[in-house]
Amino acid sequence: MKLRTLAWLALTTCLLGQPQKLTIETVMQGPRFSGYTPGGVRWSGDGKKLYFQWKRYTDAIRSPLDTYTVNRDGSNLGKLSEEEARLAPPVTCDSDLAHQRCVYIHSGDVWLYDFTLDQAKRLTATTDIEMQPRFLPDGKAISYQRAGNLFVHSLSDGSVEQLTDIRSGKPANDEEEPKLDPKKELSSRDFLKQEEKDLLAIIKERAALREENRARQRRENPRKPHYLAPRNFASSLRLSGDRKFVIAIFTERPEGAKEAIVPNYVTESGYTEDLDSRSFVGDLQSRSRIAIINTATGEVRNVDLGLGEKPKTVSPAGIVCSDNAQKCLFLLRSTDNKDLWRMALDIPAAKARILSQDHDDAWIGGPGIVGFGGSARMGFLADDETIYYQSERTGYSHLYTQPFAGGDLKPLTSGNYEVLDLNLSRDKKTFFLTTNEGSPYEHHFYSLDWASGKKVKLTNAVGRHQVTLAPDEKGMADIYSYTTKPDELYVDGKQLTTSPSPDFLSRQWLETPLLEIPARDGKKIPARIFKPAKWKANSPAVLFVHGAGYTQDVHKWWSPNYFREYMFHHILMEAGYLVLEIDYRASAGYGRDWRTGIYRFMGGKDLEDHLDAVNWLVSTQGVHAKKIGIYGGSYGGFLTLMGLFTAPDTFAAGAALRPVTDWAHYNHGYTANILNEPQKDPEAYRKSSPIYHAQGLKGALLICHGMVDVNVHYQDSVRLAQKLIELGKENWELASYPVEDHAFLEPTSWSDEYKRIFRLFEKNLKP
Repeated sequence: MKLRTLAWLALTTCLLGQPQKLTIETVMQGPRFSGYTPGGVRWSGDGKKLYFQWKRYTDAIRSPLDTYTVNRDGSNLGKLSEEEARLAPPVTCDSDLAHQRCVYIHSGDVWLYDFTLDQAKRLTATTDIEMQPRFLPDGKAISYQRAGNLFVHSLSDGSVEQLTDIRSGKPANDEEEPKLDPKKELSSRDFLKQEEKDLLAIIKERAALREENRARQRRENPRKPHYLAPRNFASSLRLSGDRKFVIAIFTERPEGAKEAIVPNYVTESGYTEDLDSRSFVGDLQSRSRIAIINTATGEVRNVDLGLGEKPKTVSPAGIVCSDNAQKCLFLLRSTDNKDLWRMALDIPAAKARILSQDHDDAWIGGPGIVGFGGSARMGFLADDETIYYQSERTGYSHLYTQPFAGGDLKPLTSGNYEVLDLNLSRDKKTFFLTTNEGSPYEHHFYSLDWASGKKVKLTNAVGRHQVTLAPDEKGMADIYSYTTKPDELYVDGKQLTTSPSPDFLSRQWLETPLLEIPARDGKKIPARIFKPAKWKANSPAVLFVHGAGYTQDVHKWWSPNYFREYMFHHILMEAGYLVLEIDYRASAGYGRDWRTGIYRFMGGKDLEDHLDAVNWLVSTQGVHAKKIGIYGGSYGGFLTLMGLFTAPDTFAAGAALRPVTDWAHYNHGYTANILNEPQKDPEAYRKSSPIYHAQGLKGALLICHGMVDVNVHYQDSVRLAQKLIELGKENWELASYPVEDHAFLEPTSWSDEYKRIFRLFEKNLKP
């Protein structure tokens, strides 16, 4: 922290006195109290200035993040006007091979940013929406998608050429003239058509003229249109380096799929309105295929995947090409997500071959790998003959290389840690990695020379580092945080932003001790503890259950997702509660076996970890065995219900916030990975869904749910409420929040919810 910040805090404390007692209203202000996290960091072309997205703690909570700029030395920090922000460097873009220019989409149009001039230029101005802009290898043109077709835009003269002719529907009669087979008997309609030409000269003349016009059009534009069947569209179009072919992924939307309706009751019109939502797990899903389009003729050929007689349905994704765009690879994923192939593509032949395959009896996932662990990280090295990618084949996500021609994999990293993020240097000789090597509770930044294997740690401060390198790849912009210090932007070790309010900065926050709790199967459960300074034996405890399933809550950085809960736990400590948080089975950061520990049984090992934590609290910390509460949101709300319903003598009270109550009503992408499909594995869904176990409720239950939640639908809590009514349960209540989605926005809603949680514990866990 800067000296001037410390001096300012000292002056503020003198003027205002000691901070007032922490209240739920204060904590639930969220970023207006603890500060907004800087993000979207990018550099100017000369590396002397940074741009980033941010808000002051005083800014309106509903407004979007603003664009700020600051000099590398920390001077001239300021917010850009709307026009200045529009012309600033983009957050994400596709660069030319020299990394001097990049193309991106802004408001549906293609823009070019020139880093040598630090200037933005608009390239298209259409009512259509352009997508997926890319530089061609020669740097003289770019390609982009518009209205389902691929276009090339010359950067020298501004000319535009359409390279594909993909259309929806069926060919018009004058576009395709079916040829009659002389060996087959004519149909009645074909007979009449032929007779009409023979009888009437005008018909014959017009038919001949039409054929002449069609032949001339084919000579001038020999590209044949490709007609897509209903519900089909081009989701990705990528041009080969020689411009002779387009690699296309065509996606077919399912016919007959049903989407749930989320009613919105509080509207400007005064009428109830329906919000777009999603289908349920096991319902019909979109399917994709990969094809090659000849840009000269328009011919379309589906790629031969070379898998042989594979029983599983597969879907392609993630096309990546070499710098010259002559070699490409893509991912092929089985629809049950238990198999993943990395495929090399022979573009002219429209054939693919297997480079490597990963299989998991549970599901494929992990950092840098396809799945909800993040997008796939893969590409080509400088020789355009070697590829790199991440795989979880050793039990942890690590970096590998392999010859594009085929051959053995070479691991570049190994050990009981995960590669969380990676980027390749501009000369493609060095990888820049973010990993949790050394400790799962910290994220650090490394450089790795892939030829020699030499790895250098580039960050040292304990916590989490999210680094964006300067254009020279020597300077580092680092969004860094520690347990008690929210994320701030640093450059070359110097803090450039101060995000929290003075009230937040004037308080003492707990450096939560981290520990490991023994589980019944011999594993160690990561945990952090909030223990009152004047702890008394036989006092109550509360377990907080993080959401998402696959996320991490036990660590040494400021939580971007659970900062409100972290501060709320200080209030619970002041009220005499011991609070425990654990990274139960399925949490992120601990490798494949921990990640997949809940396969076919959510509420199995993950709940057992919480029950083992309760036993530890009672036996080692002196917690009263009958005064234990539990709460959490989303997946944490689901586990709270499972705890209250299936281990009713363990928890005296629990608050389930926006909980999943029946996994058959959740989405496909997340749920089918873990529980398969409900129609194929109904046992997994019945074991894992709280609504089937509601009869076990004994303790006090509070359910809180936003009514316009398009993720976990409010319907989940409504159905559970009806089940509890039918079971004659009386010790529960449902609090509804009419204007809130899955993640609450309004401080008043947050405050109401957490006041209810606090009252629940005060009433049921205190004498």
